[in-house]
Amino acid sequence: MHQLYSTSATATGDGREGAVRTADGLLDVPLAAPTGLGGAGGDATNPEQLFAAGYSACFHSALLWTARSQGVRPVGSSVTAQVALLESEAGMRLSVALTAHLPGVPEDVADALVAQAHQVCPYSAATRGEVEVAVRRG
Repeated sequence: MHQLYSTSATATGDGREGAVRTADGLLDVPLAAPTGLGGAGGDATNPEQLFAAGYSACFHSALLWTARSQGVRPVGSSVTAQVALLESEAGMRLSVALTAHLPGVPEDVADALVAQAHQVCPYSAATRGEVEVAVRRG
C-alpha cells in the first residue's frame, strides 16, 4: 500500500473530561462527557461527535467520488452520521447510521452510489466487521 496522508491527534487530561489536539493545531478542542453518560456536557465535544464528524465527511467524499466516476454530478448532497455508544456484556461498542441525501438523483442510481461508497470509504473499511453500520439514502 502507498500512504497518501498521515496525521495525529493527542488526547490529554482526564479522558472524556480532557482535550484533544491535532499535531498541526488546527483542531484543539476541550472534551466533556455528555449528560447521557453522567457528564456535564456543555460547551465541549466528545469522542462520538468527533467520530460522527469524521465519518460523515469521509463517506460524503467517497459518495461524491463514486458519483463523479459514473458521470453523476449531485448538487446539494449531504451525509449525516448518527453515532451511538452502546454497552454490552463484551464492553462498550459503537453503532453508526449513515444517511445520504442526493437530491435530484434517481432513487435506483442513488441507492447504487450509496452502496458503492460504503465499499470504498476508508471509515467503512476500518469499521467493517467491528462496528454495526447501517447505510441508507434519505
